Amino acid sequence: MDAEATVRAYYDALRDGEPLHPFFARDASTVKFGIGERLTGYEEIEAGLRAQTQTTEGWAVDSDRLVVEERDEHAWFSDDVFMAWNSLEHGIRYEFETRWSGTLERRADDDRLETDWRFVGMHVSTEGGTR
Repeated sequence: MDAEATVRAYYDALRDGEPLHPFFARDASTVKFGIGERLTGYEEIEAGLRAQTQTTEGWAVDSDRLVVEERDEHAWFSDDVFMAWNSLEHGIRYEFETRWSGTLERRADDDRLETDWRFVGMHVSTEGGTR
């Protein structure tokens, strides 16, 4: 699976409520910025994404402008994504127009997924409003 297919597989896993942490490199320097949080290091990312999966459902993840560039052992991406989910804790549906960007690294020694690519950095931010 190439880097673009890995990003798309991550979107699919998010929609399907599947574990997301295996997509991230198991490093203390790996970072994920979400709309409302900063998760630093694999252990924090794993815990944060597990909690997200347990407390949300009904995800929509609609990619609009995915661009992925891949070189030997590194890749980077950007995308505009409409994202929505139901909060089980608050009984609210959240909807956002978001911007995603990130960096991936090839990790051939890690067999948690059907791909060698792992996110070493991911940033998700809003465009400033809800829909």
